[in-house]
Amino acid sequence: METSPGRSDGIKHLFIWPAFLVVLAVSLFPLIYALTVSFQTVRIVPPTPPRFVGLDNYVQIASSARFWGAIWTTALITFVSVAFQYVLGFLLALALHQNLPGTALYRIVFLLPMFLAPVGVALIARMIFHPYLGPVNDALGAMGFAFVPFLTEKWPALMVLAVIDIWQWTPFVTLLMLAGLQGLPQEVFEAARVDDIGPWRRFWGITFPMLLPLSVAVVFIRLIEGFKIIDTVFVLTGGGPGTATETLTLFAYNEGFKKFNLGLTSALSFLFLFVVIVFGTLYLALANRIVRRVA
Repeated sequence: METSPGRSDGIKHLFIWPAFLVVLAVSLFPLIYALTVSFQTVRIVPPTPPRFVGLDNYVQIASSARFWGAIWTTALITFVSVAFQYVLGFLLALALHQNLPGTALYRIVFLLPMFLAPVGVALIARMIFHPYLGPVNDALGAMGFAFVPFLTEKWPALMVLAVIDIWQWTPFVTLLMLAGLQGLPQEVFEAARVDDIGPWRRFWGITFPMLLPLSVAVVFIRLIEGFKIIDTVFVLTGGGPGTATETLTLFAYNEGFKKFNLGLTSALSFLFLFVVIVFGTLYLALANRIVRRVA
């Protein structure tokens, strides 16, 4: 006996809607609750009853130099690291795409950092860049250079954080860009070779424009992920010296899990969300104009 189309649709909805409503409730409830908490003063230690304060938490954060410093630190680490990740990842993808001897081994080796836990990477980096016991300063001393306080001064610490992020997440860019290169139509490149167009012109005239939409997406993903950096900063510097390397997520962690100020932490989280949304909208609008112009 055949099932009628209407009955079949009803059976599908019977299975889909309960799961959809559960996922929706699990996703929306914490978001709505956090939004209501952001308009209150809520402390766990010492325990205080919730009290509605309106926009006071948002005003307090927006007028805090620590908040703007955290935005600057987060943006600096993210933009520098993602720029290097894209350039290095694209270059590695181009090299692997040439089918050089040992390419399969190189692919495995280049992808290994991406599979390591960020906390484990940070612990290893803390030993490597230790001011007195680390091999980096030992090598600098052997070459006659002064020891560098990699983790106890602002700019060396920021450099180390960016280097770690570049090392760990360049393989992600490499993987996606290599997939994009392998998906390009080879007829275009064969025609360019027939017309005696050199490799440099082929790259800027064909490869790069065709991969520009993918590049926009890859950079966007890494920028959004980079804004959430906390684990390596927490392990390596704890946001120090002082608050020189404190990122937005670490700022929220310190307020929520050290000071137990849940109202301020919730407001900070929504301000962070607002910053990411504004940046993402501007980035996509600008990238869309560039892609259209190049295309």
